Amino acid sequence: MKKLVIFDLDGTLLNTIADLAQSTNYALSRLGYPTHDEAAYRFMVGNGINKLFERALPEGEKTEENVGRMRELFIPYYNIHNADKSTPYPGIPDLLRRLQERQVQLAVASNKYQAATEKLIAHYFPDIRFAAVYGQRDGIAPKPDPTIVFDILAQCGVAPEETLYVGDSGVDMQTAIQAGVTACGVTWGFRPRAELEAFHPAYLIDHVADVATLC
Repeated sequence: MKKLVIFDLDGTLLNTIADLAQSTNYALSRLGYPTHDEAAYRFMVGNGINKLFERALPEGEKTEENVGRMRELFIPYYNIHNADKSTPYPGIPDLLRRLQERQVQLAVASNKYQAATEKLIAHYFPDIRFAAVYGQRDGIAPKPDPTIVFDILAQCGVAPEETLYVGDSGVDMQTAIQAGVTACGVTWGFRPRAELEAFHPAYLIDHVADVATLC
C-alpha cells in the first residue's frame, strides 16, 4: 500500500512539448541560430532548461555564455506562453482525483524551474491538493540526483518503501532508484519504452488508470 505518489510533470502529467519547443525556438531565432522541429525536443527535455539549451544550440555554440543568453530570452517568453498548447494527458485529472479521494498524498518532482512548475500545476489542477510541488530550485541538483525526492519524503513524512514515483524518462527511473522509492515508468510521455526498460523499473504501464492499481 503506497501512501505517496510522486509524479514527474513534463511527459507524465502534462504534454508540454509544443510550448517548450515554441519557446526554445523563439530564443534560438532571436540569437540567429537554426530552430528545430517540435518532435526533436522530445529528446532534448528532461534534464532542466540549461541542458535543453545546450542540446538545442548548434555544435560549436554550446557555451555557458550562450546557454545564459538563451535563458534570458526563454524564461520571459515561456512564462507567458507555457500554457498556450500544453494539456494534461487524457485521464490524468480523473486519476489525481481518485487518488486524492483515497487519501493518497500527491507530489510533483520536476526539472522544470520552480516558478513554471508551480504555475502549471495551479493552472491545470486547481482542485488537487498536492502535498509538495518541487521544480528545479537554485542550489539543488536536478534529477537524476535524488535530493528532490528526499525533500518531498521529508515534507510528507513518508518512507521510501511507501512511495511510488511515476515518470516517463530514464532520468525519472534513475531518480527513483537512487532515492530508494518504487519506480513506475509510463509509456504515454516523451521517451520510448526501451529507454524505460533499460532501468528495469518495478512497473512499466501504458494506461493512466493503471497507476491507481499500484497504490
